[in-house]
Amino acid sequence: MYRLLNEYKVFKQCPRDMRILLITNMLYAWVLPIVEIFVGAYIMRSCGKPAYVAMYQLAMYAGIVFTSVINGWLLKNIKVSYLYCAGILFSAVSMVGMMMLENLGIVELILIGFIMGAASGFFWTNRYLITLNSTNDDNRNYFFGLESLGFTVGQIAVPLIVGAVIANLQGKMLFGIEVDANIAYRIVTVFATIIAILACMNILRGNYSNPSSSKFLYFKFDSLWVKLLGLASLKGMVQGFLVTAPAILIMKFVGEEGTLGLIQGISGGVTAVLVYVLGRVTKPKHRIFVFFLGLIIFFIGTVVNGIMYSALGVVIFVLCKVIFQPLHDLAYFPIMLRTIDVVSKKEKRNEYTYILSHEIGLFLGRAGGLLLFLLLAFGISEDFALKFALPIVGGLQLLSLPLAQHIIKKCDSYENK
Repeated sequence: MYRLLNEYKVFKQCPRDMRILLITNMLYAWVLPIVEIFVGAYIMRSCGKPAYVAMYQLAMYAGIVFTSVINGWLLKNIKVSYLYCAGILFSAVSMVGMMMLENLGIVELILIGFIMGAASGFFWTNRYLITLNSTNDDNRNYFFGLESLGFTVGQIAVPLIVGAVIANLQGKMLFGIEVDANIAYRIVTVFATIIAILACMNILRGNYSNPSSSKFLYFKFDSLWVKLLGLASLKGMVQGFLVTAPAILIMKFVGEEGTLGLIQGISGGVTAVLVYVLGRVTKPKHRIFVFFLGLIIFFIGTVVNGIMYSALGVVIFVLCKVIFQPLHDLAYFPIMLRTIDVVSKKEKRNEYTYILSHEIGLFLGRAGGLLLFLLLAFGISEDFALKFALPIVGGLQLLSLPLAQHIIKKCDSYENK
C-alpha cells in the first residue's frame, strides 16, 4: 500500500494537462478492447481468410491516413480536444453500424475497415498532438510507461468481463425480453459508449492548444525527419506482417486459442508492469537500450519460430511479440516526439505537419509489410512466409537500432547549437 501511495504521489506531481490526458487514455483503454472484440466477432470469424483480413486492414490503414489529412484542416477552426473526443466517440458508435450488417461481402468489409480506420485516425493523431504539447522529453518515458500499463490491463480484463457478461445475460429475461447474443452485444455497446462519453468529459477539462500555424501540408523535410520517417516505415512493416502471421500460426499449430490467450494475458500483464517500472526509472539516455531490448527479443522469437516451426515455436514467438511491442513503443514514441520538437523549431512549421507525415510513413510500412506477406504466402507458399519471411523482417527491424541511435545524436547536436 505504501508503494502504491508513493506511485500515486509521483502521478500527482505530473503537470495537470498530462494527468488529464493519462486518465482519458486509461478510460479509453476500456473501450478499445470492446471495439476489437466486435471486429473479431463480425469480421475475423465471418471471413477467416487471410486475404479478406488483409483487405480489411488495408482499408483501415487508408482510413487512418484519410482522416489524418481531414483532421489537419479541421484543426484550423476546431479545438484539438473536441477532435480527440470525436475519435473516441466515433470508435464506440461505429460498433452500432457494424451490428446492423447481416452479410459481410468485400464491399462491406472495406467500408467497415475504412470507418474503423477513420475513427482511429482522429484518435491517434490528436492524441499525438496533445501528448506533444502536454509532456516534455524528461517525463515522456513515465507517460508512455503508465499508459502502456493502462492499455495492457484493459486488453486483459475487458475481454474476460465482456465474455462473462454476454454468457450470463443470454437466455435471461430483461424488461420482459429474452436476451440473445445480439441484445447482449448491444448492452455491452451501451456501456462502452458511456465510458467513451466519460473519457470525453474528462479530456475537455484540460487546456490544450491548437498549432499556431494553419499550414500543415509539406512535401520536403529536413534530413533528420526523413530518417525518422524511415524508422516509422520499419515500425509499420512489422505491424503489417503481424496482422495475419500470428493468427495463421496459432490456427496451424496451436489450434485452440484459449490456452495461448491465457499465456499471452499473463505475460502481457508482467510485461506491462515491467514497462511501467522502466518508464518510471529510466531517463532519456536509456531509450536506446530499451529499444535494443525490444528488437532483440522480437528477432529471437522469429528465429526460434523459423527453426522449430512447431506449436512450442509459435508459443515462444507470440510471447516474444507480446514483450516486444510495449518495449518498442516505450522507446519509439518519445524519440518520435522529441524529433518533432527539434525539427518543428528548426523548420518553423506546424507540429501537426510531422504527425501527418508520420502516419503516411507508418502506412507505407504497414501496407508494404502486409502485401509482402501475402505475396510470399500466395506466390511461394504459406509455410515459406511463416518460416523464413518472419526472421527476415525481424532482421530488418534490427536496422532500426543504428537509425534510432543516429536520430538521437542528431537531436542532441541540434539542441546544443
